[in-house]
Amino acid sequence: MEHPENSEEYKGLTVNKGVDQPVTVNPYLSSRKRPKRRVFSAGEYVEGIVKGDVTILSQAVTLVESVKPEHQALAQEVIEKCLPYSGNSIRIGISGVPGAGKSTSIDVFGLHVLERGGKLAVLAIDPSSERSKGSILGDKTRMEKLSVHPASFIRPSPSAGSLGGVARKTRETIILCEAAGFDKIFVETVGVGQSETAVHSMVDFFLLIQLAGTGDELQGIKRGIMEMADGIIINKADGNNIEKAKLAAAHFRNALHLFPAPESGWTPQVLTYSGFYGIGIKEIWDMVYQYIDFVKANGYFEYRRNEQAKYWMYETINEHLRDNFYQNPLIAGMLEEQEKEVLQGHTTSFAAARKLLDMYMSHR
Repeated sequence: MEHPENSEEYKGLTVNKGVDQPVTVNPYLSSRKRPKRRVFSAGEYVEGIVKGDVTILSQAVTLVESVKPEHQALAQEVIEKCLPYSGNSIRIGISGVPGAGKSTSIDVFGLHVLERGGKLAVLAIDPSSERSKGSILGDKTRMEKLSVHPASFIRPSPSAGSLGGVARKTRETIILCEAAGFDKIFVETVGVGQSETAVHSMVDFFLLIQLAGTGDELQGIKRGIMEMADGIIINKADGNNIEKAKLAAAHFRNALHLFPAPESGWTPQVLTYSGFYGIGIKEIWDMVYQYIDFVKANGYFEYRRNEQAKYWMYETINEHLRDNFYQNPLIAGMLEEQEKEVLQGHTTSFAAARKLLDMYMSHR
């Protein structure tokens, strides 16, 4: 009996039968199987990229960012085949401290650049995202106009990984974007730590965004970043901030005179603008194009691209050697033991390192 309390013994009790409940799973779901994403061959990836298919380009970039060995092998094949179609863009590095208005500026810069025609890709180098679980460019809403522009492609950096790994993948993504016909590439970085050096090693022009009115302008900026900059621009030069921005520009110009002359022969310029109100944008891009014409004329453009290619060859060798060392099962077993020896004062850091390296070399 479904409800024993309804039996004769319990005349005073009656439990009505409940309403039949519908099944919780959609009955039509099983019949509509999700289509499996098609797996492309290297040739199909290259064909799609060269045609400018953004969907295939996005999938190829995901392949580059993957850590799976089979994905990496396919990605390298795609990159090799895309190389003949690459190298024909202007690569601009954009850096600045958090809060300097990079996203707003990139939105405005991107629209200005696209007015001349062509296509623009915006990439990011964000090694910090492994800790913060966010990406500088993860918030594409801050590039409202650019993110919906048909000629733009915005790609946040991989959400985890070392600076070297993220930077290498960004450089490989540049090759794919160029093969897809993007003739302007913006590479954005957070503006702290070593990520500027990585960006500088893959762009033609390095643009540094600064703010005025935040105290001593030169205090919060490292000399190394200023020496890398081909142009310094001071944002939020509007309203009551115009005079402060002009004063900050004068400080930066004076500081730049103290540095040795850049290899390119170009004198870095300092300009003021307002990303929010779109004031002074044309002047910034006139400066960028003037620089590109200048370095192409004196041969530095080609020289720098060649130096960057060499730099990334050695960086890749270093990265592979390091990974190979740490992934060696013998070394993995010895590392902790040697670490204890060092901490207990039984051996020096250098002797322990030498022992591990000797062991690694002898078992190659």
